[in-house]
Amino acid sequence: MKKKIGLAISGLCLAAPLVLAQTTEPLLAAPSTLVEAKAAQEATPSSSLDGALFYQLLVGEMTLQEGEPAAGFALMLDAARKTGDAQLYQRATDIALQSRSGDAALQAARAWKAEQPASREANRYVLQILVALNQISGTVDPLQSEVRLAPEEERASVLTAIPRIYARVPDKKLASTVVEDALAVYLNTPATASPAWTTVGRMRLAAGDSNGALAAAKRAQAASPFSEGPALVALELMDPKQPEAETLVRKYFDGNAKALPEVRMAYARALLDAQRYAEAAAQLQVVTREKPELPEGWLVLGSLQLQDNQLAQAQTSLERYVALAQRQTAEGERNRGLAQAYLSLSQLAEKRKDYAAAESWLAKIESSADLTQAQTRRASILASQGKLEEGRQLIRKLPERNAADARLKLNAEVGLLRDFKQYQLAHDLLAQALAKTPDETELLYDQAMMAEKLGAMDEMERLLRRVIQLKPDYHHAYNALGYSFADRSVRLPEARDLIRKALEYAPSDPFIKDSLGWVEFRMGNNTEAIQIFEAAYKAKPDAEIAAHFGEVLWSAGQRERAVAIWKEGRLLNPENETLLETLKRLRVKL
Repeated sequence: MKKKIGLAISGLCLAAPLVLAQTTEPLLAAPSTLVEAKAAQEATPSSSLDGALFYQLLVGEMTLQEGEPAAGFALMLDAARKTGDAQLYQRATDIALQSRSGDAALQAARAWKAEQPASREANRYVLQILVALNQISGTVDPLQSEVRLAPEEERASVLTAIPRIYARVPDKKLASTVVEDALAVYLNTPATASPAWTTVGRMRLAAGDSNGALAAAKRAQAASPFSEGPALVALELMDPKQPEAETLVRKYFDGNAKALPEVRMAYARALLDAQRYAEAAAQLQVVTREKPELPEGWLVLGSLQLQDNQLAQAQTSLERYVALAQRQTAEGERNRGLAQAYLSLSQLAEKRKDYAAAESWLAKIESSADLTQAQTRRASILASQGKLEEGRQLIRKLPERNAADARLKLNAEVGLLRDFKQYQLAHDLLAQALAKTPDETELLYDQAMMAEKLGAMDEMERLLRRVIQLKPDYHHAYNALGYSFADRSVRLPEARDLIRKALEYAPSDPFIKDSLGWVEFRMGNNTEAIQIFEAAYKAKPDAEIAAHFGEVLWSAGQRERAVAIWKEGRLLNPENETLLETLKRLRVKL
């Protein structure tokens, strides 16, 4: 018995992958029996050729089943032309696509469009086949038709969907130019200017033209200040070197009672990526207030609160996320988010020394992908109870299927030893790893940090300079070396140069700003140091930054404010070593 040919649209292996939009009309079934052929005949308009058409369709399908797609395509396209039937045109086009004949598919789709010029489906086939064939310059007319044929109420969404059509085109600059040319009318029409300019912005962004993308986003927002499209383009452009992008994002929120919480959530994530934690937290507070049923807001806010040692607030936020996620989120996303929440809640319980509760949260994690994090947290619980070696063994027993697994296990064990101040053991473990991969920058950096903890400053400097040699843009190495010099009050001009170099690569990092403030203080530039610390502490309230900021204020005679900053730092992390050492050295009791 011959296999029945299915009619699903298949991919076309051409210069660019083909993505065809789903049709709302059923495709013509391939008749493998006389009954199905009769049904195909009845689907076409009645004419004097009904009998002949029926057999032509039957022969065409049988020819396809015999492995002769060219003949089957010719018969089907001829039948479509005789009847003008959309389903037969679509079937002919699909036959060509299934046989990977792009030119034939384009021929059939164009014939269909010529027969039915008002058909959105026919036009869409032509457009997407041209894109698949990488004939980008030829897409101007069908792209204009795609927008023109859309009902007025759908036109904005059709315009904003255009970048997806060209997403996998190799020549992004050509695609951007073609789209902009095709949309010229819509760019200057008030009702469509905002979505059209948003699309142009996205096309320019994909082509690597960030300045052009920003200009387009400005035009889009000017046409419709409260549309989210321009703000989303601007979010992708956010960078300290392009501050106007963030200005557009803020304009979207200003006075916009209908601002989407999802856009604010994206803004909060962009702020987190820029290490502007306090501002991110403020945005997350707005998200959770305006849309408390959005699970993601609570998860990110809770994680940030835990990082800032706001334990009670973190507990509330994370438990709120768990309750919402269990009801709302899609399964895959829910499992990932819940695993993160359970790990964080376990960490909170461990901080309270409630080890049974910490283990109970870990027991809720079902995903094998999160096994390493769960076991690492269990190892920390054991170490907190004086069972460090048992914790190390727990990590070492984790499965090791590949090099990535081995690295995760190494990082977990080194992190455990570091957290519990077993610096020599961590140093030795890293030395073993470096013996196998001596030029791995992350391992070299970690080894340098352990050397610093052990007081081996010459070794630390050698390792950090090796990191810089291997990876000149590794800003952590510049910062660590510069801060080390500043903290010991040695080679201060070089320390400042190193830290400034780190800031070139990470200009928003509050911890690098902390280092710069510290070196300015060591060089006697108190006024400059205070200004730097003001900005760093505002961006990231942190116990270590508070320790340094307070000392600079103390030395400048602002002792009341210094004490206030130190008290804030102690609330953030009462066990911070730098803060405790500073208070002890200056003989300050809070």
